Amino acid sequence: MTRINFVVDAFIGMMFCFAVVMEAEAQEKANNQQFREPVFRVAKNLDDNAINEQPQQAHPLDEPLRIATQSLAHIRKDIVDYTAKMVKRERVGGKLGEAEFTELKIRNRKENANGQVVTPYGIYMKYLKPASKKGQEAIWVEGENGNKIVAHGSGPIQGLITVYLDPTSSWATAGTNYTIVDSGLEKLVEKLIERASRERSFGECKVQFFKGAKINGRSCTLIQLEHPVKRPQFQFHIARVFIDDEHQVPVRYAAWDWPETEGGKPPLLEEFTYTNLQLNVGLTAADFNHKNPKYNYRR
Repeated sequence: MTRINFVVDAFIGMMFCFAVVMEAEAQEKANNQQFREPVFRVAKNLDDNAINEQPQQAHPLDEPLRIATQSLAHIRKDIVDYTAKMVKRERVGGKLGEAEFTELKIRNRKENANGQVVTPYGIYMKYLKPASKKGQEAIWVEGENGNKIVAHGSGPIQGLITVYLDPTSSWATAGTNYTIVDSGLEKLVEKLIERASRERSFGECKVQFFKGAKINGRSCTLIQLEHPVKRPQFQFHIARVFIDDEHQVPVRYAAWDWPETEGGKPPLLEEFTYTNLQLNVGLTAADFNHKNPKYNYRR
């Protein structure tokens, strides 16, 4: 009887392990469906959908700069906070990294009429993918926590350790060309304006506008900038900015380098895409506090 019981127990154990494996495979399949990269749709022949390249102005970048300046004013005046999922990929040290999916909560900086900060800039970030970073959380609030990031890693050990990092430290910027302070729509527009303003002093820039572009089904206007010839003063060969037609903010930026060989495919430099964007959702101080019981910081 003891031997029979042993065999039965072993069989039950094997079936249990099989069920666990099947459940894990099903969960992995569901995760893969959830974390697909955003779907981009543009006309096969972009020139067919081009609006008159732009009004006749002093420089091809004048119109993109006008649009970006309007968008920045709109963000600062009308958008208090928002949530989104961000998908990013960057080339760091010459190597293109894998796509990273993060959940974002962002509260924009607000000042009173005297220029005093009444609401500091705040960001909460949680990694959803890749597996090596899944579960990591980071919070940065302007002027709080010694102006440092409050973060924890993933895994059974690192997930239990809360650390305070300088946003510009090598630990905080490992695997990226930016800091957490650079995240968000307002920061993206500021970067675009900064780059376009710098490049406006040069020529050799082709600008085109395309209606009817889509990101995950949302209607966008695509602005494409191209530098045909590689010059030391240019940071990219082609850049594309997708402006959400409803929200009037950029929800995707991507840039490519010049091909290594003539007629070759331009290598991707970086791309940032914001999906599931929800504006003015009423975030509170608790959303930017690592003691929030909804978060996974060690108590």
